[in-house]
Amino acid sequence: MSTSGQPKQVDPRWASQVTPELEQAVRAKGADGSITCPVLRKLAEDFGVPYKVAGAAADIVGVKVKNCDLGCF
Repeated sequence: MSTSGQPKQVDPRWASQVTPELEQAVRAKGADGSITCPVLRKLAEDFGVPYKVAGAAADIVGVKVKNCDLGCF
């Protein structure tokens, strides 16, 4: 959820490219509710998707991205 209490809006252009396998991988890496930027970038690279798609997957499964170095997410 965003700070306003509303669920974060996920851009449909990126959300449409999120696969169940990517969602599962993000959930597994973010089991504590958060994932670091380098780990999420690596998942994007492993799945062959843009960083925005991996970020959308994190938003969809409710995993917060922390320690973002590049502002990708």
